[in-house]
Amino acid sequence: MAAHRKSAHRKPKQRPFTGPAARTAATLALAGAATATSATGAGAAPAEPAPTAAQVRAKVDRLYHDAEVATEKYNGAKEKEAAATRAVDTLADEAARRTDRLNTARRTLGSMATAQYRTGALDPAVQLALSSDPDTYLERAAQLDRAGDRQTSLLTGIRRQLSGIARVKARADRETEALAARRAELQEHRTAITTKLADARKLLATLTADERAAYERAADAAHGGGPAQADRSATHADRSTARASVAAPNSRAGRAVAFAHGAIGKPYVWGATGPNAFDCSGLTQAAWQAAGVSLPRTTYTQINAGQRVSRSELAPGDLVFFYSGISHVGLYIGGGQMIHAPRPGAPVRIAPIDQMPFAGATRVA
Repeated sequence: MAAHRKSAHRKPKQRPFTGPAARTAATLALAGAATATSATGAGAAPAEPAPTAAQVRAKVDRLYHDAEVATEKYNGAKEKEAAATRAVDTLADEAARRTDRLNTARRTLGSMATAQYRTGALDPAVQLALSSDPDTYLERAAQLDRAGDRQTSLLTGIRRQLSGIARVKARADRETEALAARRAELQEHRTAITTKLADARKLLATLTADERAAYERAADAAHGGGPAQADRSATHADRSTARASVAAPNSRAGRAVAFAHGAIGKPYVWGATGPNAFDCSGLTQAAWQAAGVSLPRTTYTQINAGQRVSRSELAPGDLVFFYSGISHVGLYIGGGQMIHAPRPGAPVRIAPIDQMPFAGATRVA
């Protein structure tokens, strides 16, 4: 009996899984092991390495270049916005003048209608029969006929004025829509510029003081010297020596070059055309304006503002352009050098033309 109870409580012997059950168990075991391994390694995964100083400098340079591209697009959109504003204002003035003429014609017509109402109660034949002075009446009748012709002419003029005002208002509506589009485009480019410059400042802030100084030295070397050189060029007599080193081909080119020399040391500000700050195309536009020549506002329009010349034919006063998108311009002063507004933080300065990708040159006069 005791043996029977012992036998009854004995645990059955577990058999190993075989077939599909075995495969399922193995899969679950492997999955659990992989999960455990992943969980263990997640905390120990190495962090992504911070960019090197060289990588930061390269990215900052790209951001500055992208900001300059956006600046030239902004300058172009600004010109279009100004033209659209002038068109809307002109049409508004025209509509006001036409409305004044319409109101004058309406007042005249109203006065005539009032006079006719007061004197036209009787049939003209009855008035003639009752008149004590037929000659006077006939004279008045002739005047009334002329007044009727004038009234007809006024009505015709009013109809023309109404039609003209409607056309002007339709044009004004179209120009107003165009103006809204230009302003939206302007805001888009403004946002792109400020965003890229803010990103550049943030990246520069990740560098140590020594790394930032090294970046500025490298950037200055690439764009023709640092602020100290610009200050020296702006204040010492070697500026006049630089002017005299290569003679300008004509007086207007000479005046443009002289203006550019006078701008050395002034800050770069995107969208600026002087007199206290410039961007690259703003400087060249202002320099040639001082010589009595009107240039368009952007790099990609200035390159078509004169006769194209080869690099070997360059003369002082020529516009020199850089990068494949024609996004930078300087004023050639001879000896392989130009005066240009390089970038934010770098004032107007003299720089060699062979330290940026040369894209072409134009002779303005």
